[in-house]
Amino acid sequence: MVALSENVALAAAPRRARSAPSPIADRIFHLAAYASALLVLLVLAGILASIAYGGWPAFQTFGPGFITSSAWNVGREEYGAFVAIIGTLASAALALVIGVPISLGIAIYLTQLCPGWARRPVAMTIELLASVPSIIYGMWGLFIFAPLFARFVQVPVSNLVEGLPIVGTLLYAQVPSGVGVLTAGIILAIMIVPFVASITRDMLDQIPTVLRESAYGIGCTTWEVVRHVLIPQASVSIIGAIMLGLGRALGETMAVTFVIGNANRLSASIFDPGSTIASRIANEFNEADGMQLHALLALGCILFVVTFIVLIIARLLVRRVKVA
Repeated sequence: MVALSENVALAAAPRRARSAPSPIADRIFHLAAYASALLVLLVLAGILASIAYGGWPAFQTFGPGFITSSAWNVGREEYGAFVAIIGTLASAALALVIGVPISLGIAIYLTQLCPGWARRPVAMTIELLASVPSIIYGMWGLFIFAPLFARFVQVPVSNLVEGLPIVGTLLYAQVPSGVGVLTAGIILAIMIVPFVASITRDMLDQIPTVLRESAYGIGCTTWEVVRHVLIPQASVSIIGAIMLGLGRALGETMAVTFVIGNANRLSASIFDPGSTIASRIANEFNEADGMQLHALLALGCILFVVTFIVLIIARLLVRRVKVA
């Protein structure tokens, strides 16, 4: 009875009036948010302007030939970006081909098949891979993975496909040293797996449980639930995660520098050494001068443009998936 009287008294008591919002505080918050967004744009514009200004002499001297030429001779001051561009795109594409299916498999396993007691340790192990410095991946790839890859993959595969029309050209190693474009792609795939897998797992976890239960209720198998329910629901986020991994693969420097071989040549074989834009800059920037420095800055500008194009493609894909 006493408790009831207290509740009635509290209900009858006048509510405390909420203080009126301060227009000054709201204005300060608005200006701070606007300044933060503007600061990011100014920093981005400043970086792009400085790189373009430094690389303009190379574009002006070599013209469109700087992009289409494969020459890179410091003594003759002949520079071309074609080999580095092809190496960047090839290694990033191989990283996606290898890493994306593994990432999706990890995310599906953690959300659908993994027992409860193992879910947290497995997820933590995957996330810990993202915290490993890239130079550690590069050292491991050069001293541990590359010799094993040369002995157990490059040599047997080269002996098997030698002389074959197309496969023999693609998978034949002239010097099976373990380093090459495919090795760089594998290392990059290992590096992007934590990002793609973590984002995809979080998105799959946010799908309402009623959708899964309804699919299982009408007799769908686990594959059918994943294929027709989970993937379509999280397709936009999965595309975003893949593009995030692609951006990481395009701009990775140290790990690729260790394992790609840093050879300025074009080869049809993915086992042969090559180079990327980031690895070329890392190898030569410290002692570059004159036109060589301008050429390296021009390479950085090209990498920026390539990344920007990838971002535009990602936005178009996301918009198309949303409309569909």
